Amino acid sequence: MGQRTLTIGRPPRTLAACLELPDGTPHAGAIVCHPHPEYGGDMENAVVVAVARALARVGISALRFDFGTFSGGGAEVEDAHTALAALRDALPAGAPLALVGYSFGAWVALRAAHEGAEVAHVVAVAPPLAFLDWAFLPALRVPVAFIVGDADQFCDGGRLHRVPEAIRVRVLAGADHFLVRREADVAAAVVTELGTLSAQPS
Repeated sequence: MGQRTLTIGRPPRTLAACLELPDGTPHAGAIVCHPHPEYGGDMENAVVVAVARALARVGISALRFDFGTFSGGGAEVEDAHTALAALRDALPAGAPLALVGYSFGAWVALRAAHEGAEVAHVVAVAPPLAFLDWAFLPALRVPVAFIVGDADQFCDGGRLHRVPEAIRVRVLAGADHFLVRREADVAAAVVTELGTLSAQPS
């Protein structure tokens, strides 16, 4: 595996990014969106790094990046589109793409899919259903999976029971929202969800 640092986007909103590369030719790609930047989230978050590297190990190029100056949501969704475009340029033609996000990044990934990102799958890790606007979830037309700890302070079982039935929910026993020392479990679950990505249309 390899790693490449790069700058994506255009002034005045350029973004620092890191592309995790598999051995050999990648068969798919995924961007990984980090938690809320105003609460310390960035692309070096342990969960984000673990997920990106686990995907690279199974042949999926993974681009993690830092959001630009925090806007409250809209610009961050555009950042996700920017990251997808950059990743698409780094992949073989026709390779399918996925969106992965953790916490606030999960909301960004799902919003990007809702707003037309051409992706084959979205994986939302610890989506904070107690916050933000999730009314768009029923309108999603792409396969979606949630990966949530059963002790998540911001995504409890009652809220999970109200998400659309089409969303697959994977529960990590004993994990809370911050997933400390559960990074490998999260990464394995994301890899499982995206394991058939190469067989899906982009």
